[in-house]
Amino acid sequence: MLAHFGCTMEDKKATLSVPSYGHVIASEKWRDSSLIQNLKGGGLKVLFENELGVADFLLPNKSCILYLSECDIIAGSTYRRKLVRYRNACSNFQELVLVEITRLGEQYFSSVQKFVVFELGLMLLPVSGQTEASQFIVQMVHGDGRDNPFRRRTSSRLLDPLVLALVQQVPGVGRVKALALLQRFSSIHQLCNAAVSDLETIVGQATAQNIHNFFHKSKGTG
Repeated sequence: MLAHFGCTMEDKKATLSVPSYGHVIASEKWRDSSLIQNLKGGGLKVLFENELGVADFLLPNKSCILYLSECDIIAGSTYRRKLVRYRNACSNFQELVLVEITRLGEQYFSSVQKFVVFELGLMLLPVSGQTEASQFIVQMVHGDGRDNPFRRRTSSRLLDPLVLALVQQVPGVGRVKALALLQRFSSIHQLCNAAVSDLETIVGQATAQNIHNFFHKSKGTG
């Protein structure tokens, strides 16, 4: 069964169907992509929709995903307008931006990260391409179906599976450290802006530096 939630797409009202567990709704433009094939290979059933607006994927946990390709980033500032429309369109959903960053696009990552996280207040996850993006989506869908006692204890979005999985992408941060961090900092913005010295008291010096680098530096620049 599909649950229905209102969402404004591209400045017009639309009612989108949130898929049940094990399913993903994808924009029609992704139909023949390797990302879709990888989702199916990961055991997900994919439904296609023409009316997602700027969004690319809807997940069972009411997460809305926008995928920015490296070509989008390199092409220029038009991706910023797309991001603003996305933020305004999917405010009823938990929004995540997947940004494709390879060696060619490393120089653009810092500016994209600053705009997405600090100016728009959206969550961002860098991926190396469609394969890694599909693995993350599969993890989110399957993980959301498991019993999660942390979600019962608090309504905080920081303990949602999406945010928990995002923090665990930082080198050296496993589930235990991620939970400790998210219980200490009350918003994703506080975690992004936390001083290394504050992080050290929770995860130690090396991991604290990894967290700071992850949120503030382009991949590969050290």
